[in-house]
Amino acid sequence: MKLYRLNKSLVRALIMTFLAFTFISGLIAQTSRPKQLRNEILQSKTKEDKRTTSTSRKNRLGNPSRVGATVLKPVNPAAKNRGSSMVQLERSNTLLYNQDLYPGIQILLGNVVFRHDNALLFCDSAYFYEQANSFDAFSNVRIVQADTLTVYGDFLNYNGNTKLARIWDNVKMVNRNTVLTTNVLYYDRNQNLAFYDTGGVIVDGQNTLTSMWGQYSPATKVALFKDQVKMTNPDANMTTDTLKYNTSSSVADIVGNSLIVYKAETDIYSQRGWYDTKNDRMMLLNRSLVEQNDGKTLIGDTIFYDKKKKYGEAFSDVELTDPKQKSTLTGNFVSYDEISRVGLATDSALLIDWSTRDSLFMSADTLISMRDSVATDSVSFNMVKAFKNVRFLRSDIQGMCDSLLYTSRDSILHLRVLPVLWSDNNQLMGNKMTAYTKNQKVEKVHIEQSGIAIQKDSLNYFNQLSGKEITAYLDSGQLSKVYVNGNAETIYFPKDDKTGEYIGINKTLSSYVTMYFKDKKVQRIVLTTASSGAMYPISQMEENDLYLRNFFWYETERPLKVDDVFTKYVRTEPPKRQESTKRPSFPGESSGNSTDAASKTNRPSGTTNRTNTNNSMGPVNSGGNMNPLNNLNRRGMIQQ
Repeated sequence: MKLYRLNKSLVRALIMTFLAFTFISGLIAQTSRPKQLRNEILQSKTKEDKRTTSTSRKNRLGNPSRVGATVLKPVNPAAKNRGSSMVQLERSNTLLYNQDLYPGIQILLGNVVFRHDNALLFCDSAYFYEQANSFDAFSNVRIVQADTLTVYGDFLNYNGNTKLARIWDNVKMVNRNTVLTTNVLYYDRNQNLAFYDTGGVIVDGQNTLTSMWGQYSPATKVALFKDQVKMTNPDANMTTDTLKYNTSSSVADIVGNSLIVYKAETDIYSQRGWYDTKNDRMMLLNRSLVEQNDGKTLIGDTIFYDKKKKYGEAFSDVELTDPKQKSTLTGNFVSYDEISRVGLATDSALLIDWSTRDSLFMSADTLISMRDSVATDSVSFNMVKAFKNVRFLRSDIQGMCDSLLYTSRDSILHLRVLPVLWSDNNQLMGNKMTAYTKNQKVEKVHIEQSGIAIQKDSLNYFNQLSGKEITAYLDSGQLSKVYVNGNAETIYFPKDDKTGEYIGINKTLSSYVTMYFKDKKVQRIVLTTASSGAMYPISQMEENDLYLRNFFWYETERPLKVDDVFTKYVRTEPPKRQESTKRPSFPGESSGNSTDAASKTNRPSGTTNRTNTNNSMGPVNSGGNMNPLNNLNRRGMIQQ
């Protein structure tokens, strides 16, 4: 009777796949505070957006140029005259003027200073075109504006009408703690906007940013970078096509294909997001990908991560894959705390183990992975818990329960609250189930409190075995012995060895029953003292006579395809059937049924009954293919 085919593959599936929770050391969060990080980051981003908007509004009120409206687009150097004022020459050591040789040009030498509106412009020498309201400056060029902005360079061309300055060679713009260096810089004082297109670097207190094209607003502290953008800091490097960055808050808006590399730890791919480099927090959108250096990957529609606290949350269509353990976790919410090593998955949580050709699928309302309380720095044990609507599926075995617990410390798997296991045409159930494993193999399964093993025959008859406790022993994944302790009852439909026809229904009662198996068939049944049995013609049986009192066949709830593991049922204890009228009794107990006396075969009390049988109580091989994974591309589960 193939009751408990819990083989090496099942154990590996139930144990190793749950341990996959611990793998995303960068990106998944703590159970004690689920979705807290998301709220904190969203609130922080809202405050930052309001602050930026407020700064832009103040700038617009004080300057009709509308800096905030144009910060994300290049400035046309040929801007029109917007109410220009005249450039004033403040001083010069020497002034040369030759109308014949240099018509319309004043040559200025030594300590030259110009003033235009609220800006002072310094240089060693200059050509001043007074009529055109412009000048060319040479050597030690410096623009000082409102004591907050200074621009340095070797050469300068300035137009007072357009307020456009072109500075080149050894250019440096300093705005408080932000320094921009480039070879050629255009500074539009109307827009209060600086930009370059030949490569440049911006350094603030937190990051260094380089790009081929860049734009910076001293008023809003917002910079826009395009083409070969790189951002570096002591902890991470970032490369992208396009990046928006606030030098005041050190917040980067990801607006293009981007890669963030935490040195020797984690690679993050995203096309859209929000990265607070000062507080080391981020929000990643649009199916972002997180990959660790050992190959572990996380994909989610939205990912929130706090690097300093080592805490993260992922939302909506999350896929977590560990290629070493060959497992994938999916769900709509996944969280992990790297410090406490507590992980959680909810909302359509699904665990997939593809370590063997026969993949295992497991679902539950809540899946939790944590560090065992007895773990130390030198010895680490893992604990996995599953709660509510636990269901798992593989071609050779299926199961369900309400709670599941596994600890690597003792390698014991606990199934609680109406657990049910199926294998081929066999069903095993009870109030409690415990699987003992060794070397990734199940050695023993213990069923407590009203255990029953059921085998469905080809003609819808059910061979049944029940008792207070059932212990099944396995050898190399095959059932070798089943021991029933206390109130053992059996119902068996034997067949004629030659014709294969049913010869009746055999019922036995005993305090203890031991069944020995060989080649997946019952080889021997041992009934201890104080036992009795009877054989009945099937034609004389009523409906209740065919079943034990705690019989219940959960065929409709059995998961046979992947989608079935998400099906939720209202779990109730199986109804107790009316006791059979065709039932043997213990010696000394009145049968209460005189009509059955002739058909009973009661063995004397005080003896041990040994029954050798060639009639199989083992599983019937249906020959069907229950594996839904034959055509599944397991390595292609995550869309890059």
